[in-house]
Amino acid sequence: MYWRESRVIYKDAPSNEKLQRWEYSEQVGTVLVGQKGAALTSLSSWIRFKIVWMIFFALGLGTLLPWNFFMTAIGYFKYQLRDVNVTTDRLHLNGTDEVDGTDGVRENYLQGKFGNMMTLCAMLPLLIFSCLNSILLQRIPEVVRISGCLAAIFILFLLTSILVKVSLEPIVFFSVTMLTIVLINSFGAVLQGSIFGLAGLLPASYTAPIMSGQGMAGTFAAFAMICAIASGSSQTDSAFGYFNTACVVILLAILAYLALPYLEFSQYYFNKGKSEWKKDKGKEKDRVCKMDLIKQAEDLKQKAKRAECGQWK
Repeated sequence: MYWRESRVIYKDAPSNEKLQRWEYSEQVGTVLVGQKGAALTSLSSWIRFKIVWMIFFALGLGTLLPWNFFMTAIGYFKYQLRDVNVTTDRLHLNGTDEVDGTDGVRENYLQGKFGNMMTLCAMLPLLIFSCLNSILLQRIPEVVRISGCLAAIFILFLLTSILVKVSLEPIVFFSVTMLTIVLINSFGAVLQGSIFGLAGLLPASYTAPIMSGQGMAGTFAAFAMICAIASGSSQTDSAFGYFNTACVVILLAILAYLALPYLEFSQYYFNKGKSEWKKDKGKEKDRVCKMDLIKQAEDLKQKAKRAECGQWK
């Protein structure tokens, strides 16, 4: 564990009483000099301090990659909503129909409404739960919000992956899919707000990996779709691969988050943020108490004036 006071980096952490006088070092120098004169390479230092960056990158990837895969598989969902008495094996991988003017297949009612309903069921809960994040922040612990949302999204994608191999009626499949979309985006809204709030306890540079991970999610989903088209995979096989990959990424994000509290770097900033929050909360209580005392004093003065006026009359 390496700490820095001024421009010198020392080995071994200070005592808890003197912790506030020290600053965690993120510098990547050529050599780190310890109290005993030992030298370490910059590579080991980079790995030690950047592992938190990689964890937040994985969390950013885990928040958006599942939903991007869900949208990428829109051709699969429309294929599952086809009329069973019509052959639709010629459905393109990108979700469009092959219509030749003679015996081409056209979208039915559920297929035509799927895109609009998907957008509505995704954006509405996303808006609602993004607004409710401030309330959930005070009532639900951070570890429950993040790990619980990741676990819930993992279960939903696991069930979606299983449904690829199960034959359902179009109306039943449509209803189950819309319910799944609502739940995924509800948990996703809480998850994103919680992760950005967690990153706010660290230096500002640790918000960037979340955004980078979310950007990589879209790129990865598009690359997976290109690979599926190039390989000539069927709709069900492609969707099965999408959903299984999403499950793996979510599982990795859960493991990365569970490892985060055990890292010394994150422990330092998390404990620092909690102590500052407690101090601010104590100051707020003191301010409220002072305001109450001032108000009580003013009330007493008014009562005294009223009593004096009554005696004078």
